[in-house]
Amino acid sequence: MHHQTRSHTDSPEQMLSMLLDGAVEVLDISPHLHDTAVQRYKEVGTWLAENGSPGWEIHPQGSFLLGTVVRPSTETGEYDIDLVCQLPLQKDSTAKEELKQRVGDQLVAYRRWKQRQGHTDGPDSLEARRRCWTLGYPGFHLDVLPAIPDEEHPPTGIFLTDKKLYKWQNGNPRGYADWFHTRSELSRALLEKRHVASVAEVPVHHIRSTLQRLVQILKWHCMVFFAEDPDNRPPSILLTTLAGRAYRGEDDLFTAVRNVLAAMPQFIKVESGQWWVPNPAHVEENFTDKWNEYPQRRKAFLSWFDEICMNMDTLASTESKGLDLVHSHLAKYFEPGPVDHSFARYATRVKAPVGQRMGATGLLSTTVVGPRRKPNNFYGQHPDARG
Repeated sequence: MHHQTRSHTDSPEQMLSMLLDGAVEVLDISPHLHDTAVQRYKEVGTWLAENGSPGWEIHPQGSFLLGTVVRPSTETGEYDIDLVCQLPLQKDSTAKEELKQRVGDQLVAYRRWKQRQGHTDGPDSLEARRRCWTLGYPGFHLDVLPAIPDEEHPPTGIFLTDKKLYKWQNGNPRGYADWFHTRSELSRALLEKRHVASVAEVPVHHIRSTLQRLVQILKWHCMVFFAEDPDNRPPSILLTTLAGRAYRGEDDLFTAVRNVLAAMPQFIKVESGQWWVPNPAHVEENFTDKWNEYPQRRKAFLSWFDEICMNMDTLASTESKGLDLVHSHLAKYFEPGPVDHSFARYATRVKAPVGQRMGATGLLSTTVVGPRRKPNNFYGQHPDARG
């Protein structure tokens, strides 16, 4: 008797959803490392509030705040966590260079204090970068961006410095996160997961929504696609915004990916001859402003977009031809390591014998068919939180 390619209850979309989810989960930050990072930046924030001036605060922004982190394909594989260090100053009362230096001086003092106390959990390094300060820890680093309140956009609008410390940039990371999480909660499955988590005393922030996973998949595919051309890679905030606008509450991950890709182009507008994708939390900010200055950036986005659409169409058409072919395509479109991990777990789920092939008639293959990309050594480190 041959083993089935999937359990009797799995539709083709469910099978592909589980395989994609299991693969991108490997690249997500582990619950332990997530909680460690939170502890570290909260301690930094508390120290700054007590030893800097009154009103200093640190809070996350970007993918860490949104729950859409994807481990970068760098040699170290360290997670990059963006933080805002907000000082209660008015824009006309501080120079940008002065603001950055003031934050840096306090971070230097914090690190020295940790060392004098003999603490072993302090930052391994502190480095000045163009617009931020970077605290290095095992497995991740914290990028601390100095900021001040934007009094014209209360309560969460802020001003950040640009990379050349030349002008102020508007931002509203907490307002954006509120918008994104509201879009995530269109999913009924997310609410059910959170109910189960609350009963089991699992922290809600460790539960990933369909939209969060969807964004992680787009970011991962984009990262692989632009591995040799990172300068033209579309910014994650653009992918996240288009996905959030296009998402309609689908619970099935693979269906959500395809539907979102089909709908994304309608949210790219032309306003007064300029390409325009506004920040949902700060409509004056345009996430495609670089397209107007550098047309090749838009061409790069369209190249990636066409590729991922074609890849998802291929997956949808080949699932009935056996997991071997699905495995081959996923490994080619993304990376073999996480894909292998996900297929091994899926094989366990459908009780396919380990080490045997799964072709059109059965059993999982432990080898990758198709092109391999640059290998990494960090796969499988993320604990399987769901069991």
